[in-house]
Amino acid sequence: MSIDYSANKTILVAPLNWGLGHATRCIPIIKALQENKFIPIIASDGVALALLRKEFPYIQTLELPSYHIEYAKNGKNFKWKLIKNLPKMITAILDEKKVVNSWIKKHGIDGIISDNRLGVFSKKIPSVFMTHQLNVMTGNTTWFTSKCHQYFIKKYNQCWVPDSNDDVNLTGELGHLATNHLNIKYIGPLSRMKKKETPIVYDLMIILSGPEPQRTYLDQKLQKEIANYKGNVVFIQGLVDKVQNKWQNGNVTYYNFMNSKQLEQTFNESELVLCRSGYTTVMDLAKLGKKAFFIPTPGQYEQEYLAIKLQEEKLVPYALQDDFTIEDLSKVKSFKGLSQFKNDIDWDSLFSVFED
Repeated sequence: MSIDYSANKTILVAPLNWGLGHATRCIPIIKALQENKFIPIIASDGVALALLRKEFPYIQTLELPSYHIEYAKNGKNFKWKLIKNLPKMITAILDEKKVVNSWIKKHGIDGIISDNRLGVFSKKIPSVFMTHQLNVMTGNTTWFTSKCHQYFIKKYNQCWVPDSNDDVNLTGELGHLATNHLNIKYIGPLSRMKKKETPIVYDLMIILSGPEPQRTYLDQKLQKEIANYKGNVVFIQGLVDKVQNKWQNGNVTYYNFMNSKQLEQTFNESELVLCRSGYTTVMDLAKLGKKAFFIPTPGQYEQEYLAIKLQEEKLVPYALQDDFTIEDLSKVKSFKGLSQFKNDIDWDSLFSVFED
């Protein structure tokens, strides 16, 4: 017998605006909150907030201070650009903490789910932090950045990790600690996608995401590369514009963006997926049991780690952005692809953190 903890409680869901992955993996959580009679309020900024407003036009949204992250044009300078941005990020974290505390009374907020937003927290109400990065990969500074991240996580009532705690898992060292002093709950991989039995329409699906200017660099590179590809291609640029645009160029069908329903259909209709190795994308591909090829965002150690891990496990091959050619896709034939997972999340148990 399930216990109703909700009693129409209001839960603030706040994903980090870093590409689109944090926002999209919050979609199943927002839907589960509604199904369990909670009232979600969405808070973010930039493209993450724009995407969620398109997905949930009827849900109240609030805008959080931007972290003003500027991304390096050269991937090798990615870490140092982030370090340069730290003062602005710290200011934004402090500002969002003040804003959230003012919202608690103003909007009657009873609980918080923060996806990697370090300032979305309050001691007044149950606060959950969601991350797949218990260890934050930053090269030779990994130990320091991981300890800093874990310091913030400790303040929350719970930390939800969207992965399993089994020997076979998706995150590897990212989402698992040798020694654990945190209140961690492994909730299983999260995906807004569902597997469908549908005819294959596209030989190749290209889906772009992540920060600028690297998204644009890859967009331009792949448009040149696919001129040498013979099959049917669908190319989703990952731009969150006001109006969806679709156009045809030879054997390639372009979209500036797709909503979740369209993406789910297109994933299912595609034989092979070419994309970044962001963790949310990895979870989507695993949910659908798809074969893929990865091009990690230059300088993003997390994506590089995941790409290397999955290639070593003979699941998905990858190439560095500067090295990729369309001929690399032939390597996929000798890889297994990501296995479809079934994850029945016990939302009753998970949402019990918001019990009085």
